[in-house]
Amino acid sequence: MKKAVEVTVLSGGEIETILNGNELCGIQVIEEAFLKRLKGTVMLPDKISQIFEQETQKRINCMPASILDEKISGVKWVSVFPMNPEEGYANVTGQILLSELEHGYPIAFMDGTYLTAFRTAAVGAIASKYLGKDRCEDIGFIGAGQQARKHFRMMKLIHPEIKRCSVASPKNETVTSFITEMKESYSDVEFINCRFDCGRAVSDADIIVTATSTQADLLKADWIKRGALYIHVGGWEDEFAVPELADKIICDEWEAVKHRAQTLSRMYAAGRIKDSDIYCDLGEIIAGKKAGRVDDEEFIYFNSVGLGFVDVYLAYRVYQTACKLGMGVKVWL
Repeated sequence: MKKAVEVTVLSGGEIETILNGNELCGIQVIEEAFLKRLKGTVMLPDKISQIFEQETQKRINCMPASILDEKISGVKWVSVFPMNPEEGYANVTGQILLSELEHGYPIAFMDGTYLTAFRTAAVGAIASKYLGKDRCEDIGFIGAGQQARKHFRMMKLIHPEIKRCSVASPKNETVTSFITEMKESYSDVEFINCRFDCGRAVSDADIIVTATSTQADLLKADWIKRGALYIHVGGWEDEFAVPELADKIICDEWEAVKHRAQTLSRMYAAGRIKDSDIYCDLGEIIAGKKAGRVDDEEFIYFNSVGLGFVDVYLAYRVYQTACKLGMGVKVWL
Protein backbone atom coordinates (compact mmCIF):
# COMPACT_ATOMS: atom_id res chain seq x y z
CA MET A 1 0.00 0.00 0.00
CA LYS A 2 1.40 3.37 -1.01
CA LYS A 3 2.33 5.66 1.87
CA ALA A 4 0.46 8.98 1.83
CA VAL A 5 2.55 11.98 0.84
CA GLU A 6 2.17 15.44 2.38
CA VAL A 7 2.80 18.28 -0.05
CA THR A 8 2.96 21.93 1.05
CA VAL A 9 1.35 24.35 -1.40
CA LEU A 10 2.62 27.92 -1.17
CA SER A 11 1.05 30.91 -2.88
CA GLY A 12 2.94 33.82 -4.37
CA GLY A 13 1.67 36.05 -1.56
CA GLU A 14 3.08 33.72 1.08
CA ILE A 15 6.45 33.58 -0.68
CA GLU A 16 6.49 37.37 -0.94
CA THR A 17 5.74 37.60 2.79
CA ILE A 18 8.71 35.36 3.56
CA LEU A 19 11.16 37.18 1.31
CA ASN A 20 10.06 40.79 1.84
CA GLY A 21 12.28 42.41 4.42
CA ASN A 22 14.67 39.47 4.20
CA GLU A 23 16.33 40.42 0.93
CA LEU A 24 19.87 40.26 2.31
CA CYS A 25 19.22 36.75 3.63
CA GLY A 26 17.89 35.79 0.21
CA ILE A 27 21.00 37.21 -1.43
CA GLN A 28 23.14 35.12 0.92
CA VAL A 29 21.19 31.98 -0.01
CA ILE A 30 21.76 32.69 -3.71
CA GLU A 31 25.50 33.15 -3.16
CA GLU A 32 25.50 29.80 -1.35
CA ALA A 33 23.85 28.23 -4.39
CA PHE A 34 26.67 29.43 -6.67
CA LEU A 35 29.25 28.04 -4.24
CA LYS A 36 27.49 24.66 -4.19
CA ARG A 37 27.65 24.61 -7.98
CA LEU A 38 31.43 25.09 -7.83
CA LYS A 39 31.78 22.34 -5.22
CA GLY A 40 30.09 19.85 -7.55
CA THR A 41 27.00 19.20 -5.42
CA VAL A 42 24.59 20.49 -8.05
CA MET A 43 23.05 18.59 -10.95
CA LEU A 44 21.90 20.91 -13.73
CA PRO A 45 20.43 19.22 -16.83
CA ASP A 46 19.93 21.32 -19.91
CA LYS A 47 17.02 23.69 -19.82
CA ILE A 48 14.22 22.79 -22.21
CA SER A 49 12.79 25.80 -23.98
CA GLN A 50 9.73 25.69 -26.20
CA ILE A 51 9.81 28.88 -28.28
CA PHE A 52 6.46 29.59 -29.89
CA GLU A 53 7.39 32.85 -31.67
CA GLN A 54 10.93 33.69 -32.74
CA GLU A 55 10.25 37.42 -33.11
CA THR A 56 8.90 37.96 -29.60
CA GLN A 57 10.62 34.95 -27.99
CA LYS A 58 7.31 33.85 -26.47
CA ARG A 59 8.24 30.63 -24.71
CA ILE A 60 7.77 28.13 -21.89
CA ASN A 61 10.88 26.80 -20.17
CA CYS A 62 11.37 23.65 -18.13
CA MET A 63 14.32 24.03 -15.73
CA PRO A 64 15.25 20.97 -13.62
CA ALA A 65 18.02 20.90 -10.99
CA SER A 66 19.12 18.94 -7.93
CA ILE A 67 21.06 20.04 -4.87
CA LEU A 68 22.64 16.74 -3.87
CA ASP A 69 24.05 17.70 -0.47
CA GLU A 70 20.61 19.03 0.52
CA LYS A 71 18.92 15.87 -0.87
CA ILE A 72 16.48 17.97 -2.84
CA SER A 73 15.44 18.03 -6.48
CA GLY A 74 13.14 20.43 -8.24
CA VAL A 75 11.86 21.80 -11.48
CA LYS A 76 10.68 25.26 -12.47
CA TRP A 77 8.06 25.63 -15.19
CA VAL A 78 8.30 29.22 -16.35
CA SER A 79 6.40 31.07 -19.05
CA VAL A 80 7.88 34.13 -20.74
CA PHE A 81 5.33 35.95 -22.89
CA PRO A 82 6.88 39.39 -23.61
CA MET A 83 3.71 40.88 -25.08
CA ASN A 84 1.59 40.05 -22.04
CA PRO A 85 1.89 43.49 -20.37
CA GLU A 86 0.07 45.03 -23.33
CA GLU A 87 -2.97 42.93 -22.37
CA GLY A 88 -2.64 43.41 -18.62
CA TYR A 89 -0.89 40.12 -17.87
CA ALA A 90 2.53 39.50 -16.32
CA ASN A 91 5.47 38.99 -18.67
CA VAL A 92 6.91 36.10 -16.62
CA THR A 93 5.01 33.51 -14.57
CA GLY A 94 6.26 30.30 -13.03
CA GLN A 95 5.67 27.35 -10.72
CA ILE A 96 8.16 25.22 -8.80
CA LEU A 97 7.86 21.58 -7.72
CA LEU A 98 10.27 20.20 -5.09
CA SER A 99 10.93 16.53 -4.28
CA GLU A 100 13.05 14.92 -1.57
CA LEU A 101 15.75 12.47 -2.67
CA GLU A 102 15.30 9.73 -0.08
CA HIS A 103 12.19 8.26 -1.68
CA GLY A 104 11.65 10.69 -4.55
CA TYR A 105 8.37 12.01 -3.21
CA PRO A 106 7.15 15.57 -3.80
CA ILE A 107 7.23 17.85 -0.76
CA ALA A 108 6.23 21.27 -2.10
CA PHE A 109 4.46 22.99 -4.95
CA MET A 110 4.75 26.74 -5.04
CA ASP A 111 4.19 29.79 -7.15
CA GLY A 112 7.47 30.74 -8.77
CA THR A 113 6.61 34.14 -10.24
CA TYR A 114 7.69 36.33 -7.33
CA LEU A 115 10.58 34.01 -6.49
CA THR A 116 11.86 34.28 -10.08
CA ALA A 117 11.67 38.09 -9.99
CA PHE A 118 13.47 38.09 -6.64
CA ARG A 119 16.21 35.75 -7.88
CA THR A 120 16.78 37.69 -11.10
CA ALA A 121 17.22 41.01 -9.30
CA ALA A 122 19.27 39.45 -6.50
CA VAL A 123 21.75 37.96 -8.97
CA GLY A 124 22.14 41.41 -10.56
CA ALA A 125 22.71 42.91 -7.11
CA ILE A 126 25.30 40.23 -6.28
CA ALA A 127 27.10 41.05 -9.52
CA SER A 128 27.12 44.73 -8.57
CA LYS A 129 28.57 43.83 -5.17
CA TYR A 130 31.65 42.28 -6.76
CA LEU A 131 31.82 44.15 -10.07
CA GLY A 132 30.62 47.66 -9.27
CA LYS A 133 32.87 50.52 -8.24
CA ASP A 134 33.43 51.24 -4.56
CA ARG A 135 30.94 54.08 -4.84
CA CYS A 136 28.09 53.78 -7.33
CA GLU A 137 26.11 56.99 -7.03
CA ASP A 138 24.34 56.97 -10.39
CA ILE A 139 22.21 54.16 -11.79
CA GLY A 140 20.50 54.17 -15.18
CA PHE A 141 17.64 51.98 -16.39
CA ILE A 142 16.38 51.15 -19.84
CA GLY A 143 13.04 49.60 -18.98
CA ALA A 144 10.76 50.58 -16.11
CA GLY A 145 8.65 47.51 -15.44
CA GLN A 146 8.52 45.22 -12.41
CA GLN A 147 11.95 43.71 -13.02
CA ALA A 148 13.56 47.15 -13.25
CA ARG A 149 11.87 48.16 -9.98
CA LYS A 150 13.01 45.00 -8.24
CA HIS A 151 16.56 45.61 -9.48
CA PHE A 152 16.55 49.14 -8.10
CA ARG A 153 15.41 47.99 -4.67
CA MET A 154 18.05 45.25 -4.57
CA MET A 155 20.80 47.55 -5.87
CA LYS A 156 19.98 50.16 -3.23
CA LEU A 157 20.56 47.52 -0.53
CA ILE A 158 24.02 46.77 -1.90
CA HIS A 159 24.81 50.39 -2.80
CA PRO A 160 23.10 52.68 -0.27
CA GLU A 161 25.19 55.53 -1.73
CA ILE A 162 23.03 55.64 -4.89
CA LYS A 163 21.65 59.17 -5.12
CA ARG A 164 20.49 59.51 -8.75
CA CYS A 165 18.37 57.15 -10.82
CA SER A 166 17.66 57.90 -14.48
CA VAL A 167 14.94 55.90 -16.23
CA ALA A 168 13.95 55.50 -19.89
CA SER A 169 11.36 53.24 -21.47
CA PRO A 170 9.49 52.87 -24.75
CA LYS A 171 6.35 53.49 -22.67
CA ASN A 172 6.56 56.77 -20.79
CA GLU A 173 3.68 55.84 -18.52
CA THR A 174 5.82 53.05 -17.02
CA VAL A 175 8.61 55.55 -16.30
CA THR A 176 6.15 57.83 -14.51
CA SER A 177 4.82 54.90 -12.53
CA PHE A 178 8.35 53.69 -11.68
CA ILE A 179 9.34 57.09 -10.33
CA THR A 180 6.11 57.60 -8.39
CA GLU A 181 6.49 54.20 -6.72
CA MET A 182 10.18 54.56 -5.91
CA LYS A 183 9.84 58.10 -4.52
CA GLU A 184 7.59 56.76 -1.79
CA SER A 185 10.45 54.69 -0.37
CA TYR A 186 13.62 56.54 -1.38
CA SER A 187 13.51 60.23 -0.49
CA ASP A 188 17.33 60.37 -0.66
CA VAL A 189 17.37 59.59 -4.40
CA GLU A 190 16.77 61.98 -7.29
CA PHE A 191 14.71 60.22 -9.95
CA ILE A 192 15.03 61.53 -13.53
CA ASN A 193 12.39 60.83 -16.18
CA CYS A 194 14.26 60.40 -19.47
CA ARG A 195 11.17 59.26 -21.38
CA PHE A 196 12.58 57.18 -24.27
CA ASP A 197 15.96 58.92 -24.37
CA CYS A 198 18.02 55.85 -23.53
CA GLY A 199 21.31 57.64 -24.03
CA ARG A 200 20.40 60.26 -21.45
CA ALA A 201 19.38 57.54 -18.97
CA VAL A 202 22.69 55.67 -19.06
CA SER A 203 25.42 58.13 -20.09
CA ASP A 204 26.31 59.14 -16.51
CA ALA A 205 25.50 55.81 -14.89
CA ASP A 206 27.92 53.83 -12.75
CA ILE A 207 25.50 50.91 -13.07
CA ILE A 208 23.42 50.36 -16.20
CA VAL A 209 20.47 47.96 -16.15
CA THR A 210 18.49 46.96 -19.21
CA ALA A 211 15.28 45.15 -18.27
CA THR A 212 12.90 45.18 -21.21
CA SER A 213 10.80 42.75 -23.22
CA THR A 214 12.03 44.42 -26.42
CA GLN A 215 14.21 42.33 -28.74
CA ALA A 216 16.38 45.15 -30.10
CA ASP A 217 19.81 46.76 -29.67
CA LEU A 218 18.61 49.58 -27.41
CA LEU A 219 21.90 50.19 -25.57
CA LYS A 220 24.70 51.78 -27.61
CA ALA A 221 28.39 51.53 -26.81
CA ASP A 222 28.94 55.27 -27.35
CA TRP A 223 26.75 56.06 -24.35
CA ILE A 224 28.76 54.06 -21.81
CA LYS A 225 31.30 55.82 -19.60
CA ARG A 226 34.52 54.27 -18.36
CA GLY A 227 34.12 52.39 -15.10
CA ALA A 228 30.49 51.47 -15.66
CA LEU A 229 28.97 48.09 -14.86
CA TYR A 230 26.31 46.85 -17.26
CA ILE A 231 23.70 44.40 -15.95
CA HIS A 232 22.07 42.67 -18.92
CA VAL A 233 18.72 41.22 -17.80
CA GLY A 234 16.64 40.52 -20.91
CA GLY A 235 17.33 38.69 -24.15
CA TRP A 236 18.67 41.07 -26.81
CA GLU A 237 18.96 44.63 -25.50
CA ASP A 238 22.34 45.96 -26.66
CA GLU A 239 24.37 46.29 -29.83
CA PHE A 240 27.35 43.98 -30.40
CA ALA A 241 29.71 46.91 -29.83
CA VAL A 242 28.75 46.94 -26.13
CA PRO A 243 30.33 43.60 -25.15
CA GLU A 244 33.15 44.34 -27.60
CA LEU A 245 33.89 47.46 -25.55
CA ALA A 246 34.03 45.55 -22.25
CA ASP A 247 37.24 44.93 -20.33
CA LYS A 248 35.59 41.89 -18.76
CA ILE A 249 32.57 39.82 -19.75
CA ILE A 250 31.13 37.79 -16.89
CA CYS A 251 28.09 35.52 -16.90
CA ASP A 252 26.09 33.72 -14.28
CA GLU A 253 27.18 30.67 -16.33
CA TRP A 254 28.61 31.02 -19.82
CA GLU A 255 27.76 27.48 -20.94
CA ALA A 256 24.09 28.28 -20.33
CA VAL A 257 24.22 31.79 -21.81
CA LYS A 258 25.83 30.88 -25.11
CA HIS A 259 22.97 28.62 -26.18
CA ARG A 260 20.19 31.13 -25.48
CA ALA A 261 18.69 33.95 -27.53
CA GLN A 262 20.72 36.80 -26.05
CA THR A 263 23.25 39.33 -27.32
CA LEU A 264 26.26 37.21 -26.35
CA SER A 265 24.79 34.02 -27.80
CA ARG A 266 24.00 35.85 -31.05
CA MET A 267 27.60 37.05 -31.20
CA TYR A 268 28.90 33.55 -30.43
CA ALA A 269 26.80 32.06 -33.23
CA ALA A 270 28.06 34.76 -35.60
CA GLY A 271 31.70 34.14 -34.67
CA ARG A 272 32.07 37.60 -33.11
CA ILE A 273 33.12 36.20 -29.72
CA LYS A 274 34.58 32.89 -28.55
CA ASP A 275 34.82 31.03 -25.28
CA SER A 276 38.14 32.63 -24.38
CA ASP A 277 36.55 36.12 -24.56
CA ILE A 278 34.50 35.34 -21.44
CA TYR A 279 36.42 36.28 -18.31
CA CYS A 280 34.62 33.88 -15.95
CA ASP A 281 31.35 32.84 -14.33
CA LEU A 282 29.97 34.73 -11.35
CA GLY A 283 30.45 31.82 -8.96
CA GLU A 284 34.22 31.91 -9.47
CA ILE A 285 34.27 35.53 -8.30
CA ILE A 286 32.02 34.81 -5.30
CA ALA A 287 34.38 31.97 -4.32
CA GLY A 288 37.45 34.19 -4.69
CA LYS A 289 38.88 32.07 -7.50
CA LYS A 290 38.90 35.06 -9.88
CA ALA A 291 39.22 38.77 -9.20
CA GLY A 292 36.19 40.95 -9.78
CA ARG A 293 36.71 44.64 -10.46
CA VAL A 294 40.34 45.71 -10.08
CA ASP A 295 40.02 49.44 -10.81
CA ASP A 296 37.45 52.18 -11.37
CA GLU A 297 38.21 52.46 -15.08
CA GLU A 298 37.09 48.98 -16.12
CA PHE A 299 33.88 48.63 -18.09
CA ILE A 300 32.38 45.31 -17.01
CA TYR A 301 29.59 43.46 -18.81
CA PHE A 302 27.47 41.05 -16.77
CA ASN A 303 24.96 38.71 -18.40
CA SER A 304 22.55 36.66 -16.29
CA VAL A 305 20.42 34.08 -18.08
CA GLY A 306 18.84 32.49 -14.99
CA LEU A 307 19.90 29.08 -13.67
CA GLY A 308 17.49 26.45 -12.41
CA PHE A 309 19.61 25.35 -9.47
CA VAL A 310 19.49 28.85 -7.98
CA ASP A 311 15.69 28.87 -8.12
CA VAL A 312 15.47 25.37 -6.66
CA TYR A 313 17.81 26.15 -3.76
CA LEU A 314 16.08 29.43 -2.96
CA ALA A 315 12.69 27.70 -3.19
CA TYR A 316 13.87 24.98 -0.78
CA ARG A 317 14.98 27.54 1.80
CA VAL A 318 11.64 29.36 1.41
CA TYR A 319 9.83 26.03 1.90
CA GLN A 320 11.82 25.33 5.10
CA THR A 321 10.94 28.78 6.44
CA ALA A 322 7.27 28.28 5.56
CA CYS A 323 7.22 25.00 7.47
CA LYS A 324 8.71 26.66 10.56
CA LEU A 325 6.10 29.42 10.38
CA GLY A 326 3.21 27.06 9.71
CA MET A 327 2.49 28.66 6.34
CA GLY A 328 1.01 26.99 3.27
CA VAL A 329 -1.78 24.54 2.61
CA LYS A 330 -1.10 20.84 3.23
CA VAL A 331 -2.28 18.45 0.52
CA TRP A 332 -2.15 14.67 0.89
CA LEU A 333 -1.47 12.60 -2.23
